[in-house]
Amino acid sequence: MIARRRRGIPTMLAGVVASALVAGCTVAPLDVGGSSVAAAVIPPGPRTATVPADPTPVTGDPAPALPTTVHSFDGPDVTVTDVSRIVALDRFGTYGTTVFALGLGANLVGRDIATKFPAAQHIPVLTPDGSNANLEAILALRPTVVLADASLPSVATLAVRLRAARIPVVLGEPARTMDNTGQQLRTTADALGVAAAGEELVKRTDRQIAAARAAVPPVRSKPKIGFLYARGTGLMILGGPGSGASEMIEFLGGVDAGTAAGLKEPYTSLTAEGLIKAAPDALLMMTDGLASVGGIDGLLRVPGVAQTPAGRSRTVIDMADGQMLTFGSRTGEVALALAKAIYGG
Repeated sequence: MIARRRRGIPTMLAGVVASALVAGCTVAPLDVGGSSVAAAVIPPGPRTATVPADPTPVTGDPAPALPTTVHSFDGPDVTVTDVSRIVALDRFGTYGTTVFALGLGANLVGRDIATKFPAAQHIPVLTPDGSNANLEAILALRPTVVLADASLPSVATLAVRLRAARIPVVLGEPARTMDNTGQQLRTTADALGVAAAGEELVKRTDRQIAAARAAVPPVRSKPKIGFLYARGTGLMILGGPGSGASEMIEFLGGVDAGTAAGLKEPYTSLTAEGLIKAAPDALLMMTDGLASVGGIDGLLRVPGVAQTPAGRSRTVIDMADGQMLTFGSRTGEVALALAKAIYGG
């Protein structure tokens, strides 16, 4: 076995995934044999996809127009009168990253563990395990508005109690897809009273997404790409449908190896035999995760990895933990960096 069944991952996406992006991880057999004939489209060998360490603001002075009233995903209309102390919480780091991209990074006083980049490192982390936030810790920061969504299991209870304390809570759409990126950015910008900056951010992100799409070469047979989450050799998990990675892989012209293998959960611990049957032509990993197993050489010593097409060709693409699955304001630049790394552009 590569790993035993786990219901959650210690710290994540900020590790991106880690923490709790994986809520619902299972162990399941894979029943997909054979190997993709599309590996030739992906150059062999390891490489790193990179984007700037910090999100680039679209403006240095967004000038919030307040008060503003917006619709929260859980039903109520919420009026925001002050954005001087923002708390942003989700499993992916989407809201915290978007706050910085809108030019309001100086107003962020509390973040999730997935909002992981140098400019945010001084801001208190409120989801140390990646999925749960403590009410008292949030209240202690005296937030004037909280941005969150149901990717955090406890968010419904938190929203009720925070609103009872007269703190505006705006919940967004919890799903992360390429198609809903623009709407997520607009929702966040509208909640903070910076709709104009939000539109500029949407335009920039759309341009980057278009550039990423153009960087994907046309192929007759799509390469099979797997997202492998690791924290040491004792925790090896393959992404499947709804992982965020699967949507990115499909956008980048690939077939998600976990989904093709018949996985039903976003994250599933595998046997060595299962990984061999999944037969990825390339593996995507977070940089810290790859380092935790001893780099490429250490990864190839994990049972099953060396027997995959990706392992035989050492085709492993890594990217910083706080970037690969963030979605939101960095979706386009991350997709473009991954496209270049995967296809050698």
